[in-house]
Amino acid sequence: MFRSRSIDQIFAVVIVAVASSTAQQYAPGAPGSLPTWTSGAKEAVGTSATTESHVWFTLEGGILTEVYYPRLDTADVRTLEFAVSDGKKVWIESKDLRHSIQRIDENSLLYRQTSSAPEAEFQITKTYATNPERDALLIDVSFRAAPQYVLYVLFNPALENSAYGDTASRSGDALLTEKPGMAAALMSSPAFAESSSGFAGVSDGYTDLLLHRRLAWHYGRAENGNVMQAAKLNGTHCTLALGFGKSSTQAIEQAKSSLQRGFSQLSAAYAQGWFSYVATLRRVDPPYAQQFRLAAMVLKAHEDKTFRGAMIASMSIPWGFAVKSDTPGVGGYHLVWARDLYEAATGLLAAGDDGAAGRALDYLFHVQQEPDGSFPQNSWLDGKPYWTAIQMDEISYPIILASQLNRTDPETWQRHIRPAAEFIVTHGPATQQERWEEVSGYSPSTIAAEIAGLICAADIAKKNSANADAARYSQLADSWAANLENWLVTRTGHLDGPNSPGYYIRIDDNMDPNDGFALDVHNGGGTWDERDVVDAGFLELVRLGIRPPGDAVIAHSVEVIDRTIRVETPNGPSFHRYNHDGYGETFFGGPWLGQGVGRIWPVFTGERGEYEVARHGDASLYLDSMLRFANSGGMIPEQIWDEADSTSSEFSFGSGTGSATPLAWSMAQFLRLVVSVQEKRIVEQPGVVAAHFLKIPGVP
Repeated sequence: MFRSRSIDQIFAVVIVAVASSTAQQYAPGAPGSLPTWTSGAKEAVGTSATTESHVWFTLEGGILTEVYYPRLDTADVRTLEFAVSDGKKVWIESKDLRHSIQRIDENSLLYRQTSSAPEAEFQITKTYATNPERDALLIDVSFRAAPQYVLYVLFNPALENSAYGDTASRSGDALLTEKPGMAAALMSSPAFAESSSGFAGVSDGYTDLLLHRRLAWHYGRAENGNVMQAAKLNGTHCTLALGFGKSSTQAIEQAKSSLQRGFSQLSAAYAQGWFSYVATLRRVDPPYAQQFRLAAMVLKAHEDKTFRGAMIASMSIPWGFAVKSDTPGVGGYHLVWARDLYEAATGLLAAGDDGAAGRALDYLFHVQQEPDGSFPQNSWLDGKPYWTAIQMDEISYPIILASQLNRTDPETWQRHIRPAAEFIVTHGPATQQERWEEVSGYSPSTIAAEIAGLICAADIAKKNSANADAARYSQLADSWAANLENWLVTRTGHLDGPNSPGYYIRIDDNMDPNDGFALDVHNGGGTWDERDVVDAGFLELVRLGIRPPGDAVIAHSVEVIDRTIRVETPNGPSFHRYNHDGYGETFFGGPWLGQGVGRIWPVFTGERGEYEVARHGDASLYLDSMLRFANSGGMIPEQIWDEADSTSSEFSFGSGTGSATPLAWSMAQFLRLVVSVQEKRIVEQPGVVAAHFLKIPGVP
């Protein structure tokens, strides 16, 4: 008869089994605990400004989190952190210490993390830089403590986007992690005093330290699982090098050669690369100059070095600590969306980096674009689609970017612009998904992009003597523009009083915005009368030059938005994507797992600022708010916590949540708003569109 055992009895049996096998070379307990990724709320990101180094790193919560190699869609590290023991007690860096972060130089992505014991018994200081010429990350570590305190490093790799299937071992002075065709090598100068390779949660150094306050297990190898490596460090100052390669030999060579060159020399070269880049950027007013330079560097850091021009949405996985890393299929936000890439490209274009914008367009046309002229919803860096819905604004933005870059040559027209424009003609103006990737129908933001795309295509067609195409595109754009209010403005909605000019709704199912269609907003947000669901997507009509900012319906819709989805925070105003949104943390701050409460987004603060610029108002409130929304490392988040009430959440009212930080779109929006405020115009507004609809004098 089966007899159950208590948890304590089971744990005791496991510990005895592990302890008895310590003398063996092979660690027990494969495959280890179920792995996840880490929080999406990064405080810093970094990489060399060169294209020779293919390593990117992220910092969060006082420790090193995901590291990417050889491409920005491939994470190979979950965490690297430190632990301290005095023989009686153990402090784990991520859980038990106080953390701070600082940029060492405002013109470089050179960061320093400091972790301090609660009673100031010791302090760990870490500075990060990648080797500009090799595939290696260096960490300069200083440990200030009395002699009884011992410092350990805990390394949790996750090669090729999965923490399962790794094999860990030690080869000479290197801690190795391998999968077929991929390897990482962790080395130290001076060399590690002792080490162990085990399975997470069972035979790893983390568990060992908590049980014994020292490394009592010294396993030589852990095969095919979620592995963790631990090592005792020598002395109070050391440099760690994490090298990568296709084989263990290559990875060791990358780490060893980087250590030989030394942190001081490599970090200086790393910083110099960023100094040179910053020197190419435009200058802006002092209150925003530092964040402006940082935002541009962060966007450049989000560009891949194999697929040039491909900028991922974020070096993060939203709520990653709740996302399993047991298979390599998790894309998170390290994918390319044509929409986000357009936002990043126009941000860098405003900042003065024309080359990055041009590379982005090349990537869109030569890697992502499908034979029928469309673009995937999003893709891996090699262009392989990840999700497969059609979003019509993503078909339109590459055309607009081509116009902004004056890319009007015959090959671009024939092979890329015309196919995309024909796809819009055939499939628009309705979209399978709008810019929030949730519902189908007629969306103000999507149709604005389509109209602008067609006008830009018509202009490029004329320059290639394709006058018939130009006429078709222009006439269709005019027809859609003339029907905007009929299709998208409700005059019977419940968010307004009688006798008003009406307001734009978020999306309409059938070109009748007054029929009260029951709209499922998805993400657990519920089903609502479509007339009562609003967003600020209609502001794209102003930003792209289709409607003037003084348009009566636009102005009234802004009033409705302010009453419905605007939130005043201690750091300034922001807006929800739309009312009833479910994409965000739960009420008490838990991770979004298919439903939650939509929070507020800094990009909307920026978009509202652009609207104020267009109407010749004062946008400083919105620009200053975006500046304050940045976290301690200068990263502007995807979402901001929107509650002043005390809850069990760890988040602060007006500060970032656990979704995705930095969001490339947020950083780009800040860049554009800074320049727009300085120039007193919306700098990314397509001139040909504004000339067509607004008849702006002097615009070609």
